[in-house]
Amino acid sequence: MQIRIRPDELVNEDGNVTQRSGGGPFEFNYILNGEGEETWQPRFTYYGFRYAEVEITEPVNSTEKTEILEIKMLHIRNSAPTVGEFSCSDSLFNQTFELIKWGIKSNMASVATDCPHREKLGWLEQTYLIGPSMHYNFDIQKLYSKVVTDMMDSQLENGLVPDIAPEYVPFQGGFRDSPEWGSAAVIIPWQLYKWYGNKEVLEKAYPMMKRYIEYLETTAENNIISHGLGDWYDLGPKYPGEAQLTPKAVTATSIYYYDLQIISKTAKLLGFAADLEKFSNLAKLVKNDFLKTFYNAESGVCSTGSQTAYAMPLYTGLIPEQDKIKVLNNLVDSIKNNDYALTSGDIGYHFLVRVLSENGRSDMLYKMNNRSDRPGYGFQLKQGATALTESWAALTSSSNNHMMLGHLMEWFYAGLSGIYQAENSVAYSEIIIAPKPVGDIKWVKCSFISPKGSISTDWKISGSTFNMQFEIPENAVATVILPYNLKDSTIEVLDIETKKTVKVNVENGSFKVGSGKFEISLTI
Repeated sequence: MQIRIRPDELVNEDGNVTQRSGGGPFEFNYILNGEGEETWQPRFTYYGFRYAEVEITEPVNSTEKTEILEIKMLHIRNSAPTVGEFSCSDSLFNQTFELIKWGIKSNMASVATDCPHREKLGWLEQTYLIGPSMHYNFDIQKLYSKVVTDMMDSQLENGLVPDIAPEYVPFQGGFRDSPEWGSAAVIIPWQLYKWYGNKEVLEKAYPMMKRYIEYLETTAENNIISHGLGDWYDLGPKYPGEAQLTPKAVTATSIYYYDLQIISKTAKLLGFAADLEKFSNLAKLVKNDFLKTFYNAESGVCSTGSQTAYAMPLYTGLIPEQDKIKVLNNLVDSIKNNDYALTSGDIGYHFLVRVLSENGRSDMLYKMNNRSDRPGYGFQLKQGATALTESWAALTSSSNNHMMLGHLMEWFYAGLSGIYQAENSVAYSEIIIAPKPVGDIKWVKCSFISPKGSISTDWKISGSTFNMQFEIPENAVATVILPYNLKDSTIEVLDIETKKTVKVNVENGSFKVGSGKFEISLTI
């Protein structure tokens, strides 16, 4: 007697599993010993699924019948502790939060996998792009420290860090050497330092970081890097894959410049003066050649004018300071003119979310994502998705359990809730509380356990009143940036624990507080 189980995340019109998106053939087979009740589960493999096709094969002419008494589906993931919670008055955003969170949880194994069925490989681009979103939800210091070690072990003699680590199988072309992927070797150690104050990981990883950037330098022509996969799975006229709307040289060179900025900061922090000078000078050359090649200073148009072509140069600092507002306005206009549709892919969408959120345009993110009529999160939910899908359009031929496009999760915490670090802060010693009420959202509740302790915001709009309670942990200070322009004024702040109210001066729309639990109310 044998039991055969075929798992899959989707079924066809007949209700049968196809393993088209999850990859196959893949099945579990258990041969019963035929004596009483038996219990079995897989021990050496797993497969992410929503459905299971179960078949019992009885021996010919058998007088005994096999009966399945119970089937349990077990979710497995890395044991990283949960540190964040978010909810709001918008049901679609709450569903989107869960959609992305399931994509993250499903792909937290010994590495940050691309999918829990087909490949289970540690593709590196998503680690730093989705990293902030993961970090708000889970304590990933140990997992990401292990990712750094994997990259160090996988680095080739010429300095290349391949697109996946551990590199179980060498791929070819951009699938092995794409700067937007390998740059995780530079960015993740810096993220770990910023998030957790882990300077040791920078010291350990610095030789890898330096060798990788020196490798990238050898691939550049006039300081422009043109190889790789580009803005993977962007939403263009063709089936998604390699970049369609943005030249690969734009994303590759943008991330190269970003790497140079990070390693310059790291060299300064670790006391490598010669490296600081070398990489700072190289960054200037890259910036100049990028602007000559891709930027029209008169019009403020970047390359093809795609969402990614604007967002990446803006965020990484390639755009001259005096032109940033003009370029940002071009980006906003391009989104409006395209009916607020998403087009950025795996690489660009992270930077798009950051640029709009950090430059006072969360209203654009609201309009782009609070809908289900165009490919995006709401569209995926409308198609029945229960975890974030690989493609914006929830294609049945692509994975339906990915985390690479989950960048809006970061906006839920840093944008709507308003919890993030000051630019020069390490391990949340200097906190920013800057909630961003947009659209029809009437309340947001959010908490995050930082290395310093719990940080939370709880705001609501009732009539003409904005009320917010917020918490700052010990050994930290916070700048509270009010969501409404009060300019210079005085407001009352209630210390919730002591029940005492103090008056604070608001300067340029913000004020500072130390640790504690507070409440403010504003007339809007």
